Amino acid sequence: MTDCGNELNESLCVSVDSWWADINYYLSVIPFLAAVDSGITGISPNQITILPPPKDQMRFCYNVSDCQSAVPGTMNRWRDFFQYMQLNSSDFDGLLNYLWEAHASSLDYPTSAFGDRYNFYSEKEANFEENWAIAVNYLAAARLPTTQNRTYSFQRGLPPRVLVDTDIAPFIPDFTPLQNEVLVSLKLLGDTDRNSGSLSLTLWENLMSTKLARTLFLKAFEEFLATSS
Repeated sequence: MTDCGNELNESLCVSVDSWWADINYYLSVIPFLAAVDSGITGISPNQITILPPPKDQMRFCYNVSDCQSAVPGTMNRWRDFFQYMQLNSSDFDGLLNYLWEAHASSLDYPTSAFGDRYNFYSEKEANFEENWAIAVNYLAAARLPTTQNRTYSFQRGLPPRVLVDTDIAPFIPDFTPLQNEVLVSLKLLGDTDRNSGSLSLTLWENLMSTKLARTLFLKAFEEFLATSS
């Protein structure tokens, strides 16, 4: 992460003040370091240290030992995932369970630690960011099989640019129907979660506890992506 990303010609440069950059740091660096720690890469943990950003260095961790101290629960869940991968007895549903527990855990710290980054965005974008993070917990409960094709289909429904205050879904003219509908759906989900004190998530987790329910959700989810495209 750098201190650029403020100009139109800097599209490949990520600002250290970016909420998305902070979130994705923990969604990518922590799994990588946990993989190293699990032994699956064949690399010694002592050989890996991530370069720090130009500021806010204390808000990140950079090697296995530092991250184990900073976010032990998340490191442990990712290490469990990589160790489970290596078992002859592992199966796809088990992999999804470990994967989503670790992935959702990766959001726990950064979503609480980087709330001040919302000040750099419009209210609409900040609300979308919050709703996106909330939605991850619901997808985790459903153990969504993140195949390449399915992930690509879902990614097409996310906004292609940062939202501004004049954007009103589902009437954003330069967004596709799917992108508009995803924004509406995420806002509804986020509002429901906040208004219920996350009771809706608890109920959803109970509902998704059976493989049949998860299968039915996956079918409905894919139909939504197909019909809204």
